[in-house]
Amino acid sequence: MFGIKSSDIGIDLGTCNTLIYIRGKGIVVDEPSVVAVERGTKKVMAVGEDAKKMLWKTPENIIAIRPMRDGVIADLESTEKMIRHFISKAIPRYRIVRPRMIIGIPSCITEVERRAVEESAYKAGARDVLVIEESRAAAIGANIPIFEPAGHMICDIGGGTTETSVISLGGMVVTRAIRLGGDEFDEAIIKHVRGVHNLIIGEQTAERLKIEIGNAAPDKTIEKVEIKGGDAITGLPRRLEIDSVEVREALKDPITQIIDEIKITLGQTPPELAADIVEQGIVMTGGGSLLKGLPKLISKETGVPVILAENPLECVALGAGKYFDIVRGFDTTRSIYDSLNG
Repeated sequence: MFGIKSSDIGIDLGTCNTLIYIRGKGIVVDEPSVVAVERGTKKVMAVGEDAKKMLWKTPENIIAIRPMRDGVIADLESTEKMIRHFISKAIPRYRIVRPRMIIGIPSCITEVERRAVEESAYKAGARDVLVIEESRAAAIGANIPIFEPAGHMICDIGGGTTETSVISLGGMVVTRAIRLGGDEFDEAIIKHVRGVHNLIIGEQTAERLKIEIGNAAPDKTIEKVEIKGGDAITGLPRRLEIDSVEVREALKDPITQIIDEIKITLGQTPPELAADIVEQGIVMTGGGSLLKGLPKLISKETGVPVILAENPLECVALGAGKYFDIVRGFDTTRSIYDSLNG
């Protein structure tokens, strides 16, 4: 009876954003992975969107931090408080009926980092915790029939990691992950602006540039945006107009690394599965996949069709929340198949 009343919660514990999916309700939480705490006491002052507004703008007695870095927990205590806060928003009575949590994590994390994720979830009120690979969760969330006897390739570009996998019959045939994602896009823009223009800008300004005029492939129109920052020489504030060509040049190195990973994954894929991928294409998920022109560039570099998932930002949370239903359906189908074939 306890199991029937409890909820399955899918969590995308991302470097930039945390999303929570509840079966029957959909995505109920989608907020920045940021916590603002009081120095010394560690008392939580704000979480999520309210805390993000405080980044780099807090007085001495308050610190706003991102407890997730490169897809893993950098601050265990703050992560626990963040998860607890988000769960309380999603299920006000979670302390009475504790949920079962399924969390998407990068395949490149260590066993210690995996245990840290599980520990944070249990302390936040979970009855049971299951961690699954982000690319597997993203594939389910993108409605890819991963339990078919065919090769399906997914590339999930998150805030801190990029994971590329080939899945067949529910198993990970080939999977590669690197600690590079949207955050590195922002850092590349920051370095370029400082190196070329001697202007120091923050993460939020770099992120705005990436979203508004960022691009991976040449475009017919050149867009421009005015930004503000501090002069690296004088220290005084000043304005600068930057165009999309410069931003594309700044993003060249991290984008090249991602494309190289995709090529290596394709190179390690068995021939029959590679043939399926050439026919069906590579599915892109994660916030990084929304960079203008990126799917087109990857397709050009690999010679394989690239499809952007319908809800790329939500795929990991959706897939994690639906995981048990999908696996249960597969197990039923497999049992019928086994009985028919003796």
